[in-house]
Amino acid sequence: MIFELRVWKPFKHIDCPLCMAGTDVTFIARVDSTTLARKPTMKWLKGKWLDLASKAGKHMQFKETYDRNTKVCIYTYEMKIIKVVPGDAGGYRCEVTAKDKCDSTTFEISVEGERNQMLLRDAGEDEGDLDFSALLKKPEEEKPQIDVWELLKNAHPSEYEKIAFEYGITDLRGMLKRLKKMTVEPKHSEAFLKKLESCYSVEKGKKIVLTCEVVDPDVQVKWLKNGQEIKPSAKYIMEANGNIRTLTINKASLADDAAYECVVGEDKCFTEVFVKEPPVTITKLMDDYHVVVGERVEFEIEVSEEGAHVMWSDQELHKEKDTKYRFKKDGKKHTLIIQEATLEDIGMYHAWTNGGHTKGELEVEEKQLEVLQDIADLTVKATDQAVFKCEVSDDKVTGKWYKDGVEVLPSDRIKMTHIGRFHRLTIDNVKPEDAGDYTFVPDGYALSLSAKLNFLEIKIDYVPRQDPPKIHLDTTGNMVSQNTIIVVAGNKLRLDVEITGEPAPTVVWSKGDQPVTEATGRVRVESRKDLSCFVIEGAERDDEGNYTICVTNPAGEDKAVLFIKIVDVPDPPEHVKCTSVGEDCATVIWEPPKFDGGAPIKGYLMERKKKGSSRWTKLNFDVYESTTYEAKRMIEGVLYEMRVFAVNSIGLSPPSLSSKPFMPIAPTSEPTRLTVHDVTDSTCVLKWLAPEKIGAGGLDGYVIEYCKEGDTEWVVANQDLCEKQGFTVRGLPVGEKINFRVVAVNIAGRSPPATLQQPVTIREIMEHPKIRLPRDLRTKYIRKVGEKINLTIPFQGKPRPVATWYKDGQPIDPKMVNVRNSNVDSILFIRSAEREHSGKYELVLQIENMEDRATIEIRIVEKPGPPARVKVTDVWGFNAALEWDPPTDDGNCEITGYTIQKADMKTKEWFTVYEHNRRTNCTASDLIMGNEYMFRVYSENLCGLSEEPRNSKETAVIAKTGLQYKPNPYKEKDMNCVPKFTQPLVDRSVVAGYSTAISCSVRGFPKPKIVWMKNKMIIGGDAKYLIQNNQGVLTLNIRKPSTFDGGKYSCLAVNELGQDEVECKVHERSTATIHRLRLQPRLLPQFMHTSFSLLQHPRSYRTAPVHTYLVNVTFPSDLC
Repeated sequence: MIFELRVWKPFKHIDCPLCMAGTDVTFIARVDSTTLARKPTMKWLKGKWLDLASKAGKHMQFKETYDRNTKVCIYTYEMKIIKVVPGDAGGYRCEVTAKDKCDSTTFEISVEGERNQMLLRDAGEDEGDLDFSALLKKPEEEKPQIDVWELLKNAHPSEYEKIAFEYGITDLRGMLKRLKKMTVEPKHSEAFLKKLESCYSVEKGKKIVLTCEVVDPDVQVKWLKNGQEIKPSAKYIMEANGNIRTLTINKASLADDAAYECVVGEDKCFTEVFVKEPPVTITKLMDDYHVVVGERVEFEIEVSEEGAHVMWSDQELHKEKDTKYRFKKDGKKHTLIIQEATLEDIGMYHAWTNGGHTKGELEVEEKQLEVLQDIADLTVKATDQAVFKCEVSDDKVTGKWYKDGVEVLPSDRIKMTHIGRFHRLTIDNVKPEDAGDYTFVPDGYALSLSAKLNFLEIKIDYVPRQDPPKIHLDTTGNMVSQNTIIVVAGNKLRLDVEITGEPAPTVVWSKGDQPVTEATGRVRVESRKDLSCFVIEGAERDDEGNYTICVTNPAGEDKAVLFIKIVDVPDPPEHVKCTSVGEDCATVIWEPPKFDGGAPIKGYLMERKKKGSSRWTKLNFDVYESTTYEAKRMIEGVLYEMRVFAVNSIGLSPPSLSSKPFMPIAPTSEPTRLTVHDVTDSTCVLKWLAPEKIGAGGLDGYVIEYCKEGDTEWVVANQDLCEKQGFTVRGLPVGEKINFRVVAVNIAGRSPPATLQQPVTIREIMEHPKIRLPRDLRTKYIRKVGEKINLTIPFQGKPRPVATWYKDGQPIDPKMVNVRNSNVDSILFIRSAEREHSGKYELVLQIENMEDRATIEIRIVEKPGPPARVKVTDVWGFNAALEWDPPTDDGNCEITGYTIQKADMKTKEWFTVYEHNRRTNCTASDLIMGNEYMFRVYSENLCGLSEEPRNSKETAVIAKTGLQYKPNPYKEKDMNCVPKFTQPLVDRSVVAGYSTAISCSVRGFPKPKIVWMKNKMIIGGDAKYLIQNNQGVLTLNIRKPSTFDGGKYSCLAVNELGQDEVECKVHERSTATIHRLRLQPRLLPQFMHTSFSLLQHPRSYRTAPVHTYLVNVTFPSDLC
């Protein structure tokens, strides 16, 4: 089968394909998507609701292909059923949707039992090895083939579900429908002229009208839904208009997806209503990710409805088929999770619903290990402890330690630790053989950190008792020069200075002129034997400066000056802003940080995010040195924000303030179809159409430019942007050849220009004058006195023609007629028309020696005068003949008729005898004998009857003749009759506590006396009973009956001719449980359109069966 999306055109009509059990069958659908912006969605359904995508496997296989080599965009969808079984029989539907378009087609499959087939092979053909093992096995007993159709035909309806379960029938409803068509012969409907359509389709929440036409316009119809009668309500509105019967379903829901019937007596017509759910839209779009290898990625979106189906894909590959991707649903949130990103995951990720699409980009970079703290060289003495420490950026990285190229193994004296990002090598009780080069090599990275361990030997020499003090500074380690020490802000500085001298010297540390004497605190001095330690915990920028150590003893003095330099990460960059944007890119600039942290700025790192999102995406992993960056691969029309980090040798600065939101937009394409509409001696009128591509930046207006042929300098013709698609360029030199171009402008700038292919010569084009007289003015133009006349006569001609009006050959009087001329028309205006305005008006149009003329005949009319000389010419029998002359004033138009009236001289009331009589005579008939009549006549024309009539001078007398009245004899009818009940009493079952009434009707004359009795006892003046008699209709009202009010009630009618009696039984039953529902006033509109159900359904109450439920709704007074 081949169908097109808009109009489905079956390639081969499939009424009911017949398939053999055990064979394979394939159905092919082709969809033409030439006019679609995206790929359509195909669904294969069985019955009305079963989606066959959930049944995909060995038995059912689905395939879709798209041929990119052909010019016609056709998608091919295949459904293949492997080894058809009887359960596959039924109705199928193929449905394709694309955004707001939807179409479908249906077909049915019938399955017959498997037939024995013999395969005949050519004896000369090589068949390969033969296997006769199957012939040696005991043949299995063949099970007899069972025809499911025969089972359903002969089975009772109560066994249908059992048969369907036993033989695997999934579309029982469809099989029963076809079974009904097979068993019931179609017959002509005698009740319906036009039946319901076979099916109707409606979107959820919309209204649908079911219409049929019946033969009898007075017949009553019933509407059924799934076999249950529909009661009229606000949701279901039933209407009858002549032979048309309609059922209107308001606000269709999924519950309205059912089979409907219209029943007239024994005849029925059927239809099915399909309710389509609205498309699911995406309310939160997908963010972009920029991660390194091994990081977790979560693409998250939000949709408009819970439980919606979302399809994820990465460059046309469905992610449901890959085990490395996990999908998470939480209400309206849908998440695609990638546990550990790899370089293979780079690309665009898409998410589709049936009403929306979003995409996000994933960029994955390889890991780069950064050294945050290098290993420092150490100088230790015997038996001291040596600690090598380094810090790397990844806390999961492991490594090995080497000494002089040989791996260091742990022992009682040597320990290696790894805590977070710190790696330590600790050597206790240092020995001379421990001296050497130590190296740390991280696993998996081409990187190594080296430091040297120096062993300090202590030699004991016999010296004199007096030894001047001496400061021994270690020039290795953090010292970058002889007296400069660099410390990273936040780190700890411990400066061990060896001091010699005998006797032990006194040590004084000072910063500038201020001595440092504290032994505790953040900045302190620790003294040991032959050693002075200067400690700064958590170095700060204020700790930077010159420090002096002075040692003295009686033998002398020594002094050293050190400069401690504090280095830190730089301050954040400043004034980040976007200077220009493109279709998918933007240029961002910023200023370097005010403080570089004491170390030169190596470069910058940039991040961006969508406005409203909380996830930032890295734009570069390598340091970018310039302060201008062009961000690419952005989505047009989406607001973005940018921030920048500064990088020095110490580390990464805090992020800068986010830039103002900016949107990547591109200029529009050039305007289309630029043409010259008109040219004069100094002007040129240009027309064009809007650009084909406008984009997210919209369209602000147009700029029109021109230049002389051969020049390159373009002159702007409009000071302000032109919002219309047309412009008149003025002040052009006569006779010059001018080039024109139009440029579209939006927030992104100017579009490419649309230019005329050839220059335009500025010269007036001579055009003959021509009057375009309207069709209604080509005949006589008639108006009534007092009406307004406004005639617009269009004309053409170049240069501007001179228009002149004449009346009856003379120039018109401007006091009587107003004239206004323009470039393209002339207007003749008369505020209040008079009869003297009638005549022939001529418009003369002149251009130099050329002219054109047009004549208009105007006639102003009014009501005519009365006829002249009305007289009675003859009287005979009951008739009178009249004659008159036409009026002297016809109102300037033709007399169309006369109206004749008569009046009796006694009453003098006027009655019309004739209207629109075209002759000047008539005969008045059916006059009354003995009366004298007078007559009057009105004239009539296009404006109506004359103001005054003309009365006849003579009268017409109708003479009497000899007549005698003989009335018929009158016989009085006998009205007496015995009392007789025309409507008997009916047995009644009442609910205790609810008032009820029983009624009957009686006739009889004289008026009978009425007696009501209960159980043969006359009901007296009990207030519980109210007796009414209205024109023979007798009613007994029982107020709030109780258990004792049940029994036999009778009514007796008695008069003098006889009596009659009727009786009935009244049965009292107790009420069931009353369920009260409270409804808030604000929910009243929903209540009018909403059904509800009781939580408990009592089947009986005090042995009385429950037939109905009574709902009592009380409305507040302010809502009534």
